[in-house]
Amino acid sequence: MFKGSITALITPMNDDGSLDFPALGRFLDWQVTEGSSGVVPMGTTGESPTLTHDEHARVVEYTVQVVAGRVPVIAGAGSNSTAEAVNMARHAKAAGADAVLVVAPYYNKPTQEGLYRHFMAVADATDLPLIVYNIPGRSVVDISVETMARLARHARIVGVKDATANLLRPIQVRRAIGHKPFNQLSGEDGTVVSFLAAGGDGCISVTSNVAPRLCAELHRAWQDGRVADAMALQDRLSPLHDALFCESNPAPVKYAASLLGLGGETCRLPLAPLTEPSRALVREALASVGLLN
Repeated sequence: MFKGSITALITPMNDDGSLDFPALGRFLDWQVTEGSSGVVPMGTTGESPTLTHDEHARVVEYTVQVVAGRVPVIAGAGSNSTAEAVNMARHAKAAGADAVLVVAPYYNKPTQEGLYRHFMAVADATDLPLIVYNIPGRSVVDISVETMARLARHARIVGVKDATANLLRPIQVRRAIGHKPFNQLSGEDGTVVSFLAAGGDGCISVTSNVAPRLCAELHRAWQDGRVADAMALQDRLSPLHDALFCESNPAPVKYAASLLGLGGETCRLPLAPLTEPSRALVREALASVGLLN
């Protein structure tokens, strides 16, 4: 079971938008040494929609190579084309990833039956564990509790990244699935302690790109039963959570990373550079958390 603070990795880029693999390598080593319990290359935060299939494959391969088994690598394998998602999952398996994260198909607006068949097809394509990514704010469709329970009957569909911000969901999903272990990971940094209290296991985090040690400490505190410490860390991180979503992800977190010397702030179009008011907000949040002088 995946648990704790799992980083939804940014993809470092040079000023011209090309991939910066040396920066990615340094960043991955830093994530591991700072205590992240897993990494997710090629999710939304990694700008997977604007990378070519070849670039996507290279980032997954490089991540597996650099991490070298120190923490699990959960490779993004999402597409609004089922055939493409299947191919990405098969590549992740060949590259040596530990699991795949598969987002609900966006733009197509599939029915619940279409969602069910999509995830089942990807799960049937490899023997990797599959985590369903439910993010209706980006994909428009919401994977219902009933559909999640149907999917959980598949031996390789092992969990969900829940970015609904609905704190009833982990309770409802656990009740609908019953006794089978099912990994519930938050996709919302701002509600992570509440999600854990509702039965969650961890968080696939944007904030841990720039505050991996603090995010990891929060989860360790929770796992150790130090609830007050976990809540204090959540309160400390809360301004940063808010600032990192002041504009479309990952532009704010890449700017934050650039301020900390972790890589450039470049995102590919249609994501634009942060506006000046948002830059000030991110700087202030980093300083308030103690990450920037």
